[in-house]
Amino acid sequence: MIRTASAVRRRARFRRTAVLGFLAVMGPGIITGFAGNDAGGVTTYTAVGAHYGYALLWLLLLSTAGLRMGAVTGKGLSDLIRERFGVRWTIVAMVALLIANGSNVVAEFAGVAASLELLGVERIVSVPAAAIAIWALVVFFSYRVVERALFVLLLAFVAYPASAFIVRPDWDAVLHGLAVPTLSPGQAALIAALALVGTTITPYMQFYIQASIVDKGIDRELYRFARVDVYLGALLTGINGFFIVVVAGAVLFPAHILVTSASDAAQALGPLAGGQATLLFGVGLFGASLLAATVMPLSTSYAICEAFGWESGISKDFREAPVFMGLFTLLLVIGAIVVLSPSVPLIPLILVSQNVNGLLLPIVLVFILRLAGDRSLMGDQANGRVSQIVGIGTAVMASALSIGLVAVTVLGL
Repeated sequence: MIRTASAVRRRARFRRTAVLGFLAVMGPGIITGFAGNDAGGVTTYTAVGAHYGYALLWLLLLSTAGLRMGAVTGKGLSDLIRERFGVRWTIVAMVALLIANGSNVVAEFAGVAASLELLGVERIVSVPAAAIAIWALVVFFSYRVVERALFVLLLAFVAYPASAFIVRPDWDAVLHGLAVPTLSPGQAALIAALALVGTTITPYMQFYIQASIVDKGIDRELYRFARVDVYLGALLTGINGFFIVVVAGAVLFPAHILVTSASDAAQALGPLAGGQATLLFGVGLFGASLLAATVMPLSTSYAICEAFGWESGISKDFREAPVFMGLFTLLLVIGAIVVLSPSVPLIPLILVSQNVNGLLLPIVLVFILRLAGDRSLMGDQANGRVSQIVGIGTAVMASALSIGLVAVTVLGL
């Protein structure tokens, strides 16, 4: 009896320790995962649901499985790339990342403008206000405060499951689309499939999650909890994308309303599913865009500064990390200025950014797999044979889909 009581107490202490350990590291994985559902992601999921209903939901299982990354070394991804592959390859990766993320920052501000225009707020007001708020948050506050603010933005994503239950989809049809792989032979369906997977696994996410884990001070002892955080972020990302497709598939697909943007979908939902669905969908787009507009330039600043040995970190100021803060500021300013031009079409900007991501993704995945399998670097946390095979399979699939998406877009097929 005494032994049993003692064992119960030990198990209780272990559970408390595990919960506290997870709460201490929770953040980078979840935030990065949700940031992947940015303006481009919401637009892609919406278009897929409106055009094909639930038929491509099964692809979300594949793309969600590819969202995994860890931290053991105490260094950022670009820092490790420089050490293992040299300066030349580092420059190639950083130039590609800067181009891709620059276009993505513009896309996120386009998402902010499009979502608030649903509420009658002009982009000349919404875009500068968003840019100033993001800049002030990062420049004047510590990492802990920034992380908490980003967690608040995650609440906006509740809008998508709420919208799904408001529109009352046929859940049997939803489960069929999730479990039974189907893909039409037409080129349009292929493009949709490529976009669905390509928009979920994005290069900047890989750089941001590693850098934010380092910035937060997570070490080897807490690695197992950081891995849970990453897996949870990937799972929630897939679930969120699932609900976006379900909303569009339940309302827009039966009505044969073909949309090319999330804002179009939000407007179309009004007459078909009520004003609440329109409002919730618009709120979700705003939260997704604002979150990614914060994470995207941070990811770029982290990566480039780590690659060339410059000081970086949210908790540092302009004097301590001038390049980090300067590059972050520059990306925000350029992104906001481009979107403020009335002649710039918002939705094509968002879609182009997804294609640019496709060019960079294969490069980043190759670096990650090489590093993850390096036992001299990762120790006992290195990928085993099975994990490496699964990782290579995921990388080949994601790379082929991303390259295919870009090729089809460039060739105009």
